[in-house]
Amino acid sequence: MNESLGHIFVDSFLINNFVLCVCLGMCSFLGLSAKFSTAWRMGVSVMFVITVSGILSYGMNIVLVMLHAEYLRLIVYIVIIAATVQLTEMFIKKNSPALFRELGVYLPLITTNCAVLAVPLFQTARNYNFVQSTVFALSASGGYCMAMCLLALVRERTELSDVPSLARGTALTLVLASVLSMAFMGFAGMGGGG
Repeated sequence: MNESLGHIFVDSFLINNFVLCVCLGMCSFLGLSAKFSTAWRMGVSVMFVITVSGILSYGMNIVLVMLHAEYLRLIVYIVIIAATVQLTEMFIKKNSPALFRELGVYLPLITTNCAVLAVPLFQTARNYNFVQSTVFALSASGGYCMAMCLLALVRERTELSDVPSLARGTALTLVLASVLSMAFMGFAGMGGGG
């Protein structure tokens, strides 16, 4: 594909934000967005995993094409993602046990996060070169992190507000997420025909 890097960045960061527009990776988005500090740390962890696995998947795709073994893409991508998540989990557990406990079950669940798997699949389907793949992985993961942090900031703000008891908890979180999603759908006009 002959897309400019700026278009790839804006498209995956804003226009087709994985969480708010494409609705990928909703589990950790809703589960870890109660506090900004947790959302930020999880967002950075997901950014790292998506970026590293996107770059490694690009290289492995070249190897698979050379070996005429394209049918193994999905399995290889999953192995790359699982290995990257495992390394990230070990690093966080060793350097920040408190954060490791705070992220809980959501940290190993990055492996099954569909947003993480979507990056290598999309970049392969779109025939991105190495630089385009890297920009796509960085911007898609950055958009994921931004969406988590935005929801966390709004949720923290509502904790200080007088919210009716009927709307507290999951109901309010889903309403806030849908309002954020609708706001990001407004960026769809930026995609234009080109």
